[in-house]
Amino acid sequence: MATQNLFLLPGDGIGTEIMAEVQKLIDWLNANGKTDFATDTGLVGGCAYDKHGAAISEEDMAKALKADAVIFGAVGGPKWDNVPYEVRPEAGLLRLRKDLGLFANLRPAICYPALADASSLKRELVEGLDILIVRELTGGVYFGEPKEITDLGNGQKRAVDTQVYETYEIDRIARVAFDLAGTRSKKVHMADKKNVMKSGVLWSEVVASVAKDFPAIKYEHILADNAAMQLVRNPKQFDVMVTDNLFGDILSDAAAMLTGSLGMLPSASLGAPDAATGKRKALYEPVHGSAPDIAGKGIANPIAMIASFAMALRYSFNMIELADKLEAAIAGVLADGLRTGDIAQDGKKTVGTEEMGAAILAKLAA
Repeated sequence: MATQNLFLLPGDGIGTEIMAEVQKLIDWLNANGKTDFATDTGLVGGCAYDKHGAAISEEDMAKALKADAVIFGAVGGPKWDNVPYEVRPEAGLLRLRKDLGLFANLRPAICYPALADASSLKRELVEGLDILIVRELTGGVYFGEPKEITDLGNGQKRAVDTQVYETYEIDRIARVAFDLAGTRSKKVHMADKKNVMKSGVLWSEVVASVAKDFPAIKYEHILADNAAMQLVRNPKQFDVMVTDNLFGDILSDAAAMLTGSLGMLPSASLGAPDAATGKRKALYEPVHGSAPDIAGKGIANPIAMIASFAMALRYSFNMIELADKLEAAIAGVLADGLRTGDIAQDGKKTVGTEEMGAAILAKLAA
């Protein structure tokens, strides 16, 4: 078994606590001969700024580029609200995405049966929910230039953000979505605003063209605002949804909350396959933030972090059976009635970060 290199970036707030539970899983998998992972740990976000004056150091950036996968916690907090914009904690994550070429963000919204009643929607709308949102991650309005605020005088300012996409950027993310749909329920929705945005017109043209290469996949276009409404009205109509950076950010958060807790969901960010090896650069992270208000209290929910590691097993290392078992262990622990504070329910046992992590590991080992 070849050694695989994982670069762990716990980050700020609860990131260090939840990453510790992933490290325990890695140690157990290695000790039991199921994997051969070598790990190294670096700094990103506010903690990196405190030590290096940057949201990620050049040394740690180099390690991320060499790793087989990066496992990322969370960044940010009020401590760094007033640092310069270009070195804010979130700049570390944006640089990782850009320099690693992580153009495809996969965000599943899965409603565990034991948590269907925790959703703000009725059980019948969300029970069995399994949506995968494929978000373009390195283009669009978050990266387009010019991006500026101009002082016009007389107390007036003008702010400009630029939405820019080229054909190849849309084509490659669309192909990721259709490939993934082929392993699921064979249905893709593409969300844009072609009725008011020229970038949406291009998205619609390119994705419709890509769809012709996948005749076994049912393809539908949907306007992004209607997609948001339909996620609340009838979310189980969706399987894979592909969209741009801005709408993907918004729609994936909306889909996440259908499941009952933003703190439950993982994500993967993938690059293009290497021409020689076929391997992709990849970063895996929980959807939730750094939660500084509960950091250090031992009560954070580690499930999204552990599920992100399961995605790494699946997408970076092709360890499908092991990924399935880890995801089943998470579902099993929830079915047993264990809850962290964010998903606490009457009649269920509320546990801390370490106890939840230990229970998932025990279920996996059983």
